[in-house]
Amino acid sequence: MTDKRIGEECGIFAIYDPDGDCARSAYYGLYALQHRGQESCGIAVNNNRDITYYKDMGLVNEVFDKETIDKLGGKMAIAHVRYSTTGESLRENAQPLVLRYVKGNIAIAHNGNLINKPELEKYLSREGAIFQTTSDTEMIAYTIARHRLRCASVEEAVEKTIKHLVGAFSLVVMSPQKLIACRDPWGFRPLCMGRKGKAIVFASETCALDTIGAEYERDLKPGEIIVVKDGELQSIDTFVGTKPHTQCIFEYLYFARPDSIIDGQATYDSRFLAGKILAQEFPADADVVIGVPDSGICAAMGYAEESGIPYGLGFVKNKYIGRSFIQPTQAMRENAVRIKLNVLKGTVEGKRVVMVDDSIVRGTTSKRIVSLLRKFGAKEVHVRSSAPPFRHPCYFGTDVPSEDQLLATNRTIEQMRDMIGADSLAFLPVERLKDIIPDASCGYCDGCFSGKYPVDTAKYVN
Repeated sequence: MTDKRIGEECGIFAIYDPDGDCARSAYYGLYALQHRGQESCGIAVNNNRDITYYKDMGLVNEVFDKETIDKLGGKMAIAHVRYSTTGESLRENAQPLVLRYVKGNIAIAHNGNLINKPELEKYLSREGAIFQTTSDTEMIAYTIARHRLRCASVEEAVEKTIKHLVGAFSLVVMSPQKLIACRDPWGFRPLCMGRKGKAIVFASETCALDTIGAEYERDLKPGEIIVVKDGELQSIDTFVGTKPHTQCIFEYLYFARPDSIIDGQATYDSRFLAGKILAQEFPADADVVIGVPDSGICAAMGYAEESGIPYGLGFVKNKYIGRSFIQPTQAMRENAVRIKLNVLKGTVEGKRVVMVDDSIVRGTTSKRIVSLLRKFGAKEVHVRSSAPPFRHPCYFGTDVPSEDQLLATNRTIEQMRDMIGADSLAFLPVERLKDIIPDASCGYCDGCFSGKYPVDTAKYVN
């Protein structure tokens, strides 16, 4: 069994720029958000009210070339990188989705997961909808289109659509005249706004704004709808404050890039604090602290500073390996860790090592890394996870495996330690999660760790 990392959600980007060439800005924005999804990507643009698009399976630099970007142009654009949590990994599920209906064209890109998807699908099917994809994004698009037939504006249709949606959804929507961004009333997934001259930009993370030279302005409020038309902004706050703001805590621990700021909290600081807390709660007699690339490195630095144990570079990561690569034989599959990571022998040989990782899912990767460290001469390996143990499913877009595949299910810490072959094992306590986001303007969802969700999932999940 391979230990696939937790899925990095999806990333969305949108821009209005009266000077045009929005596809190029979207291309660079997607580059900055590539960590959020590596299965497929796409860009849809608006040229004189005509929406065109290009999307395919693969990374941003594989799907787009200069000729394609030059042809797209656009005075408005929305873009998407995808990692599937709902819907299969197929080309037809790549986003943005573009619909042509009686009112014209509409394009949509979505980050999140609807927990009432079966209910919504049944309703739309009875109304005559024929689905071309298996993603919940198409259901959102159909719902907007249906409401638009009876509404005076597309933003009113989006507003009415939100009443039908339960779960996580950060959306960007493009019509022939308008660009719309909105965030679900709980604010599960991040969405921010920035400016660059006359251009107005929306993105999943602030790092995408930085990439194109845009200045961060603010995060969208949970439930807020922002409409851009001819450079003018309108904010619709019908659903703002109707639900508790519960940002996914794993955005801070793993999903977001360390140079991003989400709801006022720098993700680098959150990971560094997680490492410091681990050192306070679970000290170890050791000679060196190392981090598992990439997200474990920030936490390892925090552990080292708090404990006084020197930090060392323990691993070299092959930067040219993506999420998936050819594994033609069982031996190669078993050796997957060695292909992605190699140990710096001089850092660990003959030493007691604290190895910090961002999380432990099934435990098989942790087991192989521990074994690898011992092979390169580590005397002791003390494993620390900067996330609590995964014990429950996520219904809001995080690709957490089923409970029977999780290392922590029905196992004690000692049983887990024995399974991965470590000398000691510890996780960030669930009750200390609040301490890693002291500057955040929000609460958080930790359902995958605690089993407590901000939405009554029993109504929607069997």
